[in-house]
Amino acid sequence: MRRRTLIAASAVATLTMGRRMTDTASAQPSPDQANTLYMDLKSGRVVIETFPDIAPKAVERVKTLAAQGFYDNTPFHRVIEGFMAQGGDPTGTGTGGSPLPNLPAEFTTKRRFLRGTCGMARTADPNSANSQFFIMFAPATHLDGQYTIWGQVVQGMEFVDAIKRGTGSGGTVQNPDRIVRMRPAGDAA
Repeated sequence: MRRRTLIAASAVATLTMGRRMTDTASAQPSPDQANTLYMDLKSGRVVIETFPDIAPKAVERVKTLAAQGFYDNTPFHRVIEGFMAQGGDPTGTGTGGSPLPNLPAEFTTKRRFLRGTCGMARTADPNSANSQFFIMFAPATHLDGQYTIWGQVVQGMEFVDAIKRGTGSGGTVQNPDRIVRMRPAGDAA
């Protein structure tokens, strides 16, 4: 199986863009519990608002897998400083996914890849997203319209910032940080 990664030749150019958005630690989570996910990391809780209006299939997939406990203990296997943290692969190799079928692309021009944006990882095939996702550390306009945006970190971005970084241009992480637990807000009692 081909490695599910961000396909972006110009990624290196954007790695040094820095942080343009302010941390979202003080932002309040969405009052709509049906469209909120809680992702617990070793350093704290990350609150993610989902966007079913622009990516209904991707949002439903992430919520379904989260409710099943699929993401629990999965690693952030690919983490590139100044770019993004990628996880959601139970094998930790970048080639794994869920047993569910791949998703069609749900690209949009209504939102952009900014700091804290959550997108679906895929292969070169636009219709290959499955379970892997990434969270942006910084804006990456070259991804706009090329990857499905399904959510935005609204609280706890400082905990995403604390995820262990990988090495080399691919950002492969040795002994990676893991998602402790990830659930839809309504299931996270």
